[in-house]
Amino acid sequence: MTVLDVDVALRTGAFTLEVRLSATPGVTVLFGPSGAGKSTVLALVSGLARPDRGRIALGDDVWLDRAAGVERPVHLRKVAYVFQSLALFPHLTAVENTAYGMGREAPREARAARARELLARFHVGHLADRRPDTFSGGEAQRVALARAFAMAPRVVLMDEPFSALDHGLRRELLGVVTEIVKDLGVPTLFITHHVGEAETIAERVVLLEKGRVTGVGGADILPERRATADGGGRPP
Repeated sequence: MTVLDVDVALRTGAFTLEVRLSATPGVTVLFGPSGAGKSTVLALVSGLARPDRGRIALGDDVWLDRAAGVERPVHLRKVAYVFQSLALFPHLTAVENTAYGMGREAPREARAARARELLARFHVGHLADRRPDTFSGGEAQRVALARAFAMAPRVVLMDEPFSALDHGLRRELLGVVTEIVKDLGVPTLFITHHVGEAETIAERVVLLEKGRVTGVGGADILPERRATADGGGRPP
């Protein structure tokens, strides 16, 4: 079992992040209020941001160790990063967008076949030869997810990828993502503000507040779940 270990500190203006956490294969939800540092953690893991001090490793593979002068470039970490903003290439079809992250090792025909397989798994196979300007919001999100998983990532990072979608579509995509993450067997960090979404997908929850980890456990530590268990009902 390959574990993602993160121990980092970063100060930006008046905000200080000091986080130590581990993520096993499966979905670890980062949960907390806006400004808690959740997205910063993902940026540090991906290599898009650099901590003042710290260490990030996937098993024995050290991606970052500031004290030792080790810093693995973003493109060599093989991280799939799914943002709320989808950033699909407008001039490429759904198949071409999905195949883009696979690299050039496999023949073009094999990449296209794998892309079509993933699009079908996300129930957008019918969009394969169409471009993003013809997609609905939900369709675009599905294509973006297919593209992220097409690269066979070693770690998956998801920053509120379903926040703009309706409840039914959100639950459906959560189910598909859960299945694919299980098949891949890789650590996945998933940010959400929705307690129900966290309950549905989380194998583990890390609570963040003001740049610190304030709790680690199962879905029962989510604030609304905890308030209900204590007899306090749902908080305002």
